[in-house]
Amino acid sequence: MKTMSGGAIGIDIVEIKRLERTSKKWGKAFLKKVYTDRELDYSMKKRFPYQHLAARFAAKEAIFKALGEVEKDFVGWKNIEILNDANGKPCVRWHAEAEETRLKRRIRGAVVSLSHSEHYAVASAMLIFKS
Repeated sequence: MKTMSGGAIGIDIVEIKRLERTSKKWGKAFLKKVYTDRELDYSMKKRFPYQHLAARFAAKEAIFKALGEVEKDFVGWKNIEILNDANGKPCVRWHAEAEETRLKRRIRGAVVSLSHSEHYAVASAMLIFKS
């Protein structure tokens, strides 16, 4: 496997209504497949929960794109967790296969930025590699 120096970036945009329709069609099975309990707890307490769920979905996709894992060696939806720190800044938690991939590829961490409007959520992710 080739290791990178520096970093890698990914970006994704999600149509909020589409995510909401999918969530309602497939119910808890879909939500439990994609989101951790902490992500669901955080988002569902918000006035417009699907904006927050869509932003987290976009962040996970952005990380997968930065990893180059859109098609192969998928690390798993729930193994990348998007939470907020004490100041409200989004942060990434790596679990199971994602953590193994992070260590193997010498990734120090990831920085994510989330944004949403009434109709769309967007996220960017930057992976930071160890020297």
